[in-house]
Amino acid sequence: MSASTPVACEVVIVGAGPCGLFQVFELGLLGIKAHLVDSLKAPGGQCTELYPDKPIYDIPALPVCGAQELVDRLIQQIKPFGAEWHLGEEVAGLERQPDGRRFTVTTSAGTVFDAGAVIIAGGVGSFQPRRLVVPGADALEGRQVHYRVRDAQQYHGQHLLILGGGDSALDWALDFAGKAASVTLVHRRAEFRAAPSSVSRMRELEAASQLAFHEGIVDALEVEGEVLKAVRVKRADGTPVTLACDHAFAFFGLHPKLGPIAEWGLELEKKALKVDTEKFQTSEPGIFAVGDINTYPGKKKLILSGFHEAALAAFGVQAWLYPEKKQFLQYTTTSPAMQKRLGVAG
Repeated sequence: MSASTPVACEVVIVGAGPCGLFQVFELGLLGIKAHLVDSLKAPGGQCTELYPDKPIYDIPALPVCGAQELVDRLIQQIKPFGAEWHLGEEVAGLERQPDGRRFTVTTSAGTVFDAGAVIIAGGVGSFQPRRLVVPGADALEGRQVHYRVRDAQQYHGQHLLILGGGDSALDWALDFAGKAASVTLVHRRAEFRAAPSSVSRMRELEAASQLAFHEGIVDALEVEGEVLKAVRVKRADGTPVTLACDHAFAFFGLHPKLGPIAEWGLELEKKALKVDTEKFQTSEPGIFAVGDINTYPGKKKLILSGFHEAALAAFGVQAWLYPEKKQFLQYTTTSPAMQKRLGVAG
């Protein structure tokens, strides 16, 4: 199908983080198929981009679960429902069609959807990591300059430079200490945004010479051929220091922004989409929002809350798409229809 040919579908979900993935599941239980669109090239949102190995302790029935493990489990859970993926595409346009019941959704890649409903599960919005802005960094990205840790073990025994002062930077500095050949943390100031316990532990390791800390900013990269050999840091007192390293990890946070969503005419409150708490519909009928991108009285930005919102939003979408259909609350343990959709019937 060509990019200019509209893709007719029941629902477009904007965002493939944990809440967007679970939204596929809740819709699937009701027999509704979804298309997932995300600006990132892999599903998982912040869990995958920022802290894939970080433990999560507040997922029901899972005493501890790695962030990437949670994403992998969610992807496994939604397989029976045949969601279609459109990764590396940002939703650029959203318009209500003349009949008032359907929407035209367009992406940065030229994909056009003819959708019955839209669910925005965009977390903090479209985001990309803040990059290391020094000459040569772009060419090394993915090889020796990184903005996330995909497989921690492959960096054990190597000389690592970690840039940043937030939780991700401190978490990885602590994790790699004692496993890498050396760990050097660089932050532009002596104060950190990370949890106080992490900062205290980092200081303990620094005192024990298990990691090094420099207050300053990266000034330049030293590259031989196409291989990073060292990073030059301008310290807070103005003096330069050259730090040899095999890999540099920059954890400067994300560019959280609503992007085109802010232009869709939806009611906002403090850069979040206002929704009702019955079906998590926005100010525009047929457009719903779940997860960190929405707001309502008592809102708590927890994955657990987003899962609850996805369940109620699915019923709201069903009522919007099929207003003539009477709704029944069914249970996966006893409903033959749901078990058939899950592929466990019989």
